[in-house]
Amino acid sequence: MVLNYIWVGFFLVAFVVAVGRTLLAGDLDVWAEVMSASFSSASTAFELSLGLTGILTLWLGLMKIGERAGVIRIFGRLVSPLFTRLFPGVPKDHPAMGSIFMNVSANMLGLDNAATPLGLKAMQELQELNPEKERATDAMIMFLVLNASGLCLIPISIIMYRAQAGATNPTDVFLPILVATFIATLVGIVALCLKQRISLRDPVLLAWLGGLTAIVGALVWFFSSLAPAEVERYSSFVANFLLFGVIALFMGFGLFRRINLYDAFIDGAREGFQTAVKIIPYLVAILVAIGMFRASGAMDVITRAMESAVGALGFDAQWVGALPTALMKPLSGSGSRGMMVDLMSTYGADSFVARVSAAIQGSTDTLFYVLAVYFGSVGVKRTRYAVGYGLLADVTGSVAGVLATYLFFG
Repeated sequence: MVLNYIWVGFFLVAFVVAVGRTLLAGDLDVWAEVMSASFSSASTAFELSLGLTGILTLWLGLMKIGERAGVIRIFGRLVSPLFTRLFPGVPKDHPAMGSIFMNVSANMLGLDNAATPLGLKAMQELQELNPEKERATDAMIMFLVLNASGLCLIPISIIMYRAQAGATNPTDVFLPILVATFIATLVGIVALCLKQRISLRDPVLLAWLGGLTAIVGALVWFFSSLAPAEVERYSSFVANFLLFGVIALFMGFGLFRRINLYDAFIDGAREGFQTAVKIIPYLVAILVAIGMFRASGAMDVITRAMESAVGALGFDAQWVGALPTALMKPLSGSGSRGMMVDLMSTYGADSFVARVSAAIQGSTDTLFYVLAVYFGSVGVKRTRYAVGYGLLADVTGSVAGVLATYLFFG
């Protein structure tokens, strides 16, 4: 129901702003821009689904091998002390535990293309435990917020964009992103634990959260001691080596268990293709609404209002130029990425506002894309409080990104 109100809200705001531009500025072209955006967004949604088809068939095929070889179950047992606390409604040995672990690991390595099919697999397995198929369970919401908060230890794509834009040191935003994304994830987990009445005093949960905090702190210390070129080289190596290592592990266990690897892969790949087709309507719905919202000029109105408010309060407004990235981040990954690239082109990749934009871009994932794809793939329509807590993680990540950039570059 919440998603329905938000979806309709995008259209209503776009209509009101377009009417305002017509009456106040005599801009008759705005209607053509809005309608053009609706058609192009629908086309983009379909192209995204097609692009996901190959990735989904590949990774769900590999996941099927890992599942039949027993590797996913092993991964699930490794993290079961933490996940049984965060997902109390999921049995300890359920395949969903392993799939969630694989998805979170891919996100942490900045491997979005791998994370999405792994996340869809985990959501399908969580749906098997769902007694009300159209209503999101607590476990589904926890999993969605973990994805929306997007804990990423190695932001390879952002480093790549900065390098292409001519940044003197493309990796200098690594530490602000790491700090921002960790804070967003931690706040999301703690808030949901309070909402779902999961005890934060549990010694195992405290040990895991404390251990993750220590690991992030150690990574900040380690990478801050490296030369800029080494940061990019090591982060790329670690991510890709671990990813290929997972594939080799699945294959190796499959050979050891003497399963038919090819048949297992084909069975999983079929599921991937079917999932890709299923999410097309959900992607079209959300991306068309967002595209019309942007084309109407609503985003510009919000940005100008914020600039005026910050200036009136006497605060430093350097960061406000990155606000469109923050506002677009929950709505459209490609949109927020485009705004980040535009800022780098306009002000320079090494400008303060470009660095703020990069930190915001890397702090969280795209909430409404994740919501549409993950819940849409299993037919969940009643999202309950998922949107509110996902937005909490998004806002926290954006604020933390701004503050972290001031800390390192202010």
